Amino acid sequence: MDLRIIKKNIREAGMYIALLFIMVFFTITTGGIFMSARNLSNLFDQTGYIAVLACGMTIVLILLQIDLSVGFIAGFTGALAAMLMMKFPHMPLGFVIILILGVGVLIGLYQGVLVARLGVPAFVVTLAGQFLFRGALLRVTEGTGTIIVKNELFNALGNGFIPDIDKNPHFHMLTMILGFLLVAVVVYSGIKARIQKKKYNLQVIPLDMFVERMLFGAALILFFSWKLASYHGLSWTLVIVLIVFVIYNFFTNNTTLGRHIYAVGGNPEAAELSGINSSNIVFFSMINTAVMAALAGILYTARLQSATTNAGLGFELDAIAAAFVGGTATTGGIGKITGTMIGALVISSLSNGMNLMNIGISYQYMVRGLVLVAAVLFDVQARRMKV
Repeated sequence: MDLRIIKKNIREAGMYIALLFIMVFFTITTGGIFMSARNLSNLFDQTGYIAVLACGMTIVLILLQIDLSVGFIAGFTGALAAMLMMKFPHMPLGFVIILILGVGVLIGLYQGVLVARLGVPAFVVTLAGQFLFRGALLRVTEGTGTIIVKNELFNALGNGFIPDIDKNPHFHMLTMILGFLLVAVVVYSGIKARIQKKKYNLQVIPLDMFVERMLFGAALILFFSWKLASYHGLSWTLVIVLIVFVIYNFFTNNTTLGRHIYAVGGNPEAAELSGINSSNIVFFSMINTAVMAALAGILYTARLQSATTNAGLGFELDAIAAAFVGGTATTGGIGKITGTMIGALVISSLSNGMNLMNIGISYQYMVRGLVLVAAVLFDVQARRMKV
């Protein structure tokens, strides 16, 4: 077997190994509570806003840019949604969501112009954005400090579950069916991608390794589907996250713009020489990140059923950590949405498991910091091992 193939797949499999280790560890230390159906459902909902933020952050990091403002963009837009529903209780929910996502677009346009058109470093622009949107958040919540959301339909986005096709109170059949459909999609996509690579004489992993990967992925999906079906089924948060994942996975792997993002991140000079406008790519990425932050703000506010002055604090750090843990390279040009989703689950699993063990918040931050360092170190060492 080609040694390069083994090394490449060890690098990609590192995040899955880490997630498996974390889940086994917390399952043992919590007496099985961590892997209970109720806790897993809660864990996936906790991961929702981080995963959405991390998808946008991954695109920015691939381009060797950064967005430090996404946390307070999420906090501000979530508070804005709460304020709108408080002052205009009869406003259609769909209109509120479109309006908030539109605010995200405007914020992205503002930051994108500064970074891509005027040449101000993204670090400076988004650091300034942290102050700006935290101030905007405090301004929106100035009257009461906390805005309670009473719109049940909106709150269901963060706490509700999809309806079932039957009335069995002990098993959510639709969730299990969707799990099997997801397995079919994953297997079909994997086979199609392998055929395409072989068609163009690109390197593929050995057939036995490919089959093992497909079986492991299918088993994982079906296991979690069964666990969720044993509780209340799929939550609306998880449905939204899966939709975001499918869109981003298709976008990064099957579109011209997606390929251009990797090209610019990998080698900006070569990309320019090949006719790619790097400035437009960066401009798009800033808008994209702000929109994902607005969506994350909606999910977070719906989950809490309120908007608070501290909403968004540290969200950007979790998003960056999820992307790096998921295999996004610090040198740009490398990163997968699948990996980012796993990275978000790793970050959430650490917090969830340590909370179940009653570990203090100070130690939790230390552990998460060490995990981030370990992930980046693993990435650096894996790239040095390339032959």
